[in-house]
Amino acid sequence: MNNKYYSDENNEEWNDDEFKSKSEVKRELLELKDLGRELIDLPVKDLDKLNLTERLMDAVLKAQPMTHGALKREIGRVGKIMVEEDYEQIQQNLKKIKQAHNGEVKQFHQLEQWRDELLAGDKEVMNVLVGTFEDLDIQYVRQLIRNAQKEVKQEKTPKSARLLFKYLQEQQANLTG
Repeated sequence: MNNKYYSDENNEEWNDDEFKSKSEVKRELLELKDLGRELIDLPVKDLDKLNLTERLMDAVLKAQPMTHGALKREIGRVGKIMVEEDYEQIQQNLKKIKQAHNGEVKQFHQLEQWRDELLAGDKEVMNVLVGTFEDLDIQYVRQLIRNAQKEVKQEKTPKSARLLFKYLQEQQANLTG
């Protein structure tokens, strides 16, 4: 067996520099299980971006609907499969996906903040939006703001506030797309 987690004491090429203690091996295997858990929690569209081997992908997809003891067992299985995979590359790709997701979340929060400030009557935000989005329809935005403020006074559902947010999302998509 030629595996860095197991040793053959009769092996002539044994090198003390490569030796890992049992605790160190356990820690690494637990890290692989944790990575497997992260993979199981990902949606399928993100799993496709990771270029996983068919064996690992099948194990992850099989584990996704499971709960409790069965899930724990499958996490162990996924961790065991990961020993034979290029898990460092998987970790790097997973980190990139998370960074992209964090950027999307920041953009989403920025749009929410702009919408809330517009509805609160902040005139400076309109200048920022005009500078940020080339094709911004100022008249339409002002109309949505007026309608949203009326809806708040009349205690109606915030339809116009949602439309304003959706419009800002479209502008953002046009900017990045």
